[in-house]
Amino acid sequence: MDLTGKTALITGASRGIGAEAAKIFAKAGAKVALVARGADAIAELAGEIGPNAVAIPCDIARYWEMEQAVANCLSAHGSLDILVNNAGVIEPIAHMAEADPDAWGDVIDINLKGVFHGMRAALPVMLEQGGGTILTIGSGAAHGPVEGWSHYCSSKAGALMLTKMADKEYRDQGIRALSLSPGTVATQMQREIKASGINPVSKLDWSDHVPPDWPARTLLWMCGAEADGFMGDEVSLRDQAIRAKVGLA
Repeated sequence: MDLTGKTALITGASRGIGAEAAKIFAKAGAKVALVARGADAIAELAGEIGPNAVAIPCDIARYWEMEQAVANCLSAHGSLDILVNNAGVIEPIAHMAEADPDAWGDVIDINLKGVFHGMRAALPVMLEQGGGTILTIGSGAAHGPVEGWSHYCSSKAGALMLTKMADKEYRDQGIRALSLSPGTVATQMQREIKASGINPVSKLDWSDHVPPDWPARTLLWMCGAEADGFMGDEVSLRDQAIRAKVGLA
């Protein structure tokens, strides 16, 4: 996939899937805007990637910050062609009767409202340009309950519906909206899940998780026409046929 001349804005780019996606997209020729709350981490990564990367500290839970991040991306790179809604959290993991309402709401603010904020800020720019690609990290948790994850399951189900809504409203105006369900990935989030010990996912061995470059490489593949059949829907990295198309082991 050649992304020369394209600009990708990636949320949650300070680590895990987001950081890997930033590197892989840059290697494919894209200019990248790294968005995260961890200013030092994205600054360091931008320096590692080189002049085609810009670090933009941002809390996606606040719309005005996301709107400013898009403006900063346009100022630095001149366009916005790909949005990767990657940022997400899962802590605090808790049963519903014991969950802290404010902390529960904070997860919704990031995982669901943050995805909407990204879409809302990017869509007018993309529509004016004549199109663009919006990729959102989903989860199998969008499709069924997982003990202790009421906030996470609810937010991921809502985020998948936002992908479907963006496709419904804007496909005919050149918007490609797709979701990626990566399965369990060897990131900090899985360490937090394991520490909770609250459900079967927390019992998985570290070797059961795929490396973060797998979903990152799949996101790159999703930017191309071969993934058009998944617009408004979800690509599952559990699907061996998808792994083969992406070239994963």
